Amino acid sequence: MSKIKLAVIYYSSTGTNYQLAQWAKEGAEAAGAEVKLLKVAELAPQEAINSNPAWKAHVEATQDVPTATSDDLEWADAIIFSVPTRFGNVPSQMKQFLDTQGGLWAQGKLANKVVSAMSSASNAHGGQEATILSLYTTMYHWGAIVAAPGYTDPVIFGAGGNPYGTSVTQGQDGKMVEDVRAAVEHQAKRTVQVASWVKAGQ
Repeated sequence: MSKIKLAVIYYSSTGTNYQLAQWAKEGAEAAGAEVKLLKVAELAPQEAINSNPAWKAHVEATQDVPTATSDDLEWADAIIFSVPTRFGNVPSQMKQFLDTQGGLWAQGKLANKVVSAMSSASNAHGGQEATILSLYTTMYHWGAIVAAPGYTDPVIFGAGGNPYGTSVTQGQDGKMVEDVRAAVEHQAKRTVQVASWVKAGQ
């Protein structure tokens, strides 16, 4: 069977979800997948970005990361999303990307994609789970197959125990509070594994 094609699609303002996405890419490649690491377009006004030095620095540091398109979704067998929480919901940058996929959806080209999601917030109860579940609501409308990590490996507990998808707290110093790298890599490998089952079944 050919390699699983995985798109890791993220939005990050200051770098946390970019790091999660990189770890997911590494985990998926270790599982034998062909991986594209992609960001969604930044929609915030330049004055807002410039007012936050960390945001401005991250935008500049990742300017060469390719921007996700509908073609990337069509190409992928599986997709991992990584987003920060915005008031317990998906950030507008990612929401716009998802909301513009009506053409693919109408053609049935998003059905049976295997998907999984990760998130972050500035405190442990800042909406991490709600954000992941909100993103999954869109996936159910696509007819996608959600590959949540559940409690399929002990590393989930070490990362905080979120069964819906790896999530992390970003401290006021900008650093991650929990050690989630192993959980991210496990989630990526599991997503690839589930995608391989689906692809074999087709």
